[in-house]
Amino acid sequence: MNQIANEWQDYEVIDTGNREKLERWNHVILRRPDPVAVWPIEDEKKWNRADAVYHRSNKGGGSWEYKKPLKEYWTIQYKDLCFRISPTGFKHTGLFPEQASNWDFMMNAIRRAKQNGKENIRILNLFAYTGGATMACARAGAEEVVHVDASKGINEWAKENMRLNHLEDHTIRFIVDDVMKFIQREIRRGRKYDGIVMDPPSYGRGPKNEVWKLENNLYELVFEAQKLLSDDPLFLIVNCYTTGFSLCTLDEVMKRAIKKEGSVEVGENLLPVTAGSSVLPCGIFGRWTPEK
Repeated sequence: MNQIANEWQDYEVIDTGNREKLERWNHVILRRPDPVAVWPIEDEKKWNRADAVYHRSNKGGGSWEYKKPLKEYWTIQYKDLCFRISPTGFKHTGLFPEQASNWDFMMNAIRRAKQNGKENIRILNLFAYTGGATMACARAGAEEVVHVDASKGINEWAKENMRLNHLEDHTIRFIVDDVMKFIQREIRRGRKYDGIVMDPPSYGRGPKNEVWKLENNLYELVFEAQKLLSDDPLFLIVNCYTTGFSLCTLDEVMKRAIKKEGSVEVGENLLPVTAGSSVLPCGIFGRWTPEK
């Protein structure tokens, strides 16, 4: 079950090719690497519109070449959500637009549950980055959202997104911690969540240099996290951007690790591409729900 984030107004993939993508972020056009766009560029002229180009370094990482002066940051809207965008030294901008499909799913699930009388909905966002899912769930009416990321700087960015969305009066807990250690503490505390969403990296380190590697740790992560689901849960969502990690593998991991009754769906996250009316694959997702 693939899902395509096709309801953006402030974001657009203009074209893709030569392992790059040309994107419009509100009024700013960026040219960035994208390893899945292995086909050639067909119309090089339109790519000259870029306001900034990210160049990879042979030594790892890379840097931005600015064709014109840009603000340190600007904002984009998705429906009634607002996010801060800023080019970083690691090519990212602070948001993954393909995740809008998951935001819509979670918001609809929360709103539907509230309409059916469910109260005190609590959501856990793991590897939460700048908080796209956090803001979506808070906006939809979750009574509490717990946002966990190992980077203090990224959590500060997420707090700025909270302020941009005027969600200061909502209960959002920003926690800088290693995700697995946080999960284990929550299990000991007996804490429960109605929805869990996670975006684990391919490789990373926690705040105390804890090593994370997706293929070695994903099953344990999902198995332990599912212990935190409440008796009347809404969803558990896993996003995966690791090249070569297959849909079938993610499907098996989730079906084996999640012990509650329900069903698992997996698919690709896609973005529409204006040129050629095509699509751009943007990682995979797995979604557990209690419905069979």
